Amino acid sequence: MSDEAEVGQRLRLDALDRLAGPDRPWTGPQVDPRALRVGIVHLGIGAFHRAHQAVFTELAAAATGRDDWGITGVTQRSASVREQLMPQDGLYTVLERGADVASLRVVGSVREVVFGAGDPAAVVDRIADPAVRLVTLTVTEKGYRRDGTGGLDRSDPEVVADLAGRPPRTAIGQLVRGLQRRHAQSGAPVTVLPCDNLTDNGQVLRGLVHDFVAALPSAQAAGFADWIASSVRFPSCMVDRIVPATTEEDRADVRRALGLEDRGVVVAEPFSQWVVEDDFAADRPAWERAGAVLTADVAGWEAVKLRMLNASHSLLAYLGALAGYDTIAAALSDDRLSAAAEALMVEDVTPTLRVPDGLDLTDYRRQVLTRFANPALRHRTVQVAMDGSQKLPVRLLGTVRDRLAAGAVPRHAALAVAAWMVYVSQGRDVRGRKLPLDDPMADRLQAAAATADGEPHRLVESLLRIPEIFGADLPEHDGFRTVLVDHVARLLKG
Repeated sequence: MSDEAEVGQRLRLDALDRLAGPDRPWTGPQVDPRALRVGIVHLGIGAFHRAHQAVFTELAAAATGRDDWGITGVTQRSASVREQLMPQDGLYTVLERGADVASLRVVGSVREVVFGAGDPAAVVDRIADPAVRLVTLTVTEKGYRRDGTGGLDRSDPEVVADLAGRPPRTAIGQLVRGLQRRHAQSGAPVTVLPCDNLTDNGQVLRGLVHDFVAALPSAQAAGFADWIASSVRFPSCMVDRIVPATTEEDRADVRRALGLEDRGVVVAEPFSQWVVEDDFAADRPAWERAGAVLTADVAGWEAVKLRMLNASHSLLAYLGALAGYDTIAAALSDDRLSAAAEALMVEDVTPTLRVPDGLDLTDYRRQVLTRFANPALRHRTVQVAMDGSQKLPVRLLGTVRDRLAAGAVPRHAALAVAAWMVYVSQGRDVRGRKLPLDDPMADRLQAAAATADGEPHRLVESLLRIPEIFGADLPEHDGFRTVLVDHVARLLKG
């Protein structure tokens, strides 16, 4: 069948079969999707999961010949991913864009997509299924619904509703209700693996589950907490891959290459890394066969990634957006911004790190900047700038606290925080274009910034006094506050 005849036809297993051949410009599924049985439930099946863990899982299944590691994905906020993938037999394309070349991989490890808000009972059922040995999550930092102390935010209306017994809609509610049914029906052990950018994410999730269970009526919790302690594991992991938002141009490129329409395209850089704590309650995919690192100590890897890569990403996002740069690569082409990102990693972050064995920090830093400079990714600054109130404590404020404790004021980390403050306050770049404030605390942030009336000292004071972000300690540090005011004053002048 000609390419012209295929244009407009959706990507599906039967259509893909007809296109198989030695000269195809794409890599097909590494396992037979028709034969895959579900062994993993993933909460938050967005672009990152499809470009990262789903690929590792498919490659691991192919390397071992296993057919029991298919994935049921749960989409949390809308049915769009279900509408994209289910008419395509779960298939989608990962478009890898390097600086000079692009490659296509059709992935078949996702066998089902459930819309959590529309069918919460199905989510509970899937987690309870004893054939499922793993529940994984990428729900973003805000999806964990933590309070200022890091515990479960029991004042959150959605958490309150889930605790009251409505069909669960929060990730923690879905997880606990699924585990609760599992405990009642089979008691089969299961591992819960969070894959979001949270320090010690396994322990964080364990604590949130404990908080939810502790808030249940005693009759519901009877024996349940003990079963979790004995039969559920919460390992930590570190994930790394840049996955920008998919554009219409990306979809058109895939359509030309495949001769099929794929509405579920995800775009990613060639680089991918996964470091997983080897602590599982039951069977797991052989992810190490796909290039993952299984280790007893994730913390060192995690700190390097969060404090070097993610922190410099945020710095470039806020400074770049304010300066009128649409993409991270464009921001990095500005010598001032490039120098600031490198100085953040060298001067502020490096002294705080315990470097894992086998990792060359100088090479890592250079690799980060090379990856950010990839012009083919078109990673938008405003996309990286999302959810700053959730990201700053994880990416930057640990470095700030460690350097202050050592008697040094981290000027470059403070610059990133100051750029966030100005981004919140101004809402426009140097060309007058509106900058979106996509943040769960947006109303509170804008109200706090409005009281400053554009005065640097007052802006720093009002935002720094938000304890959920900065705690009680940072607002009291004169040196940090002074540096923030200096940076904010300069940035406000443009």
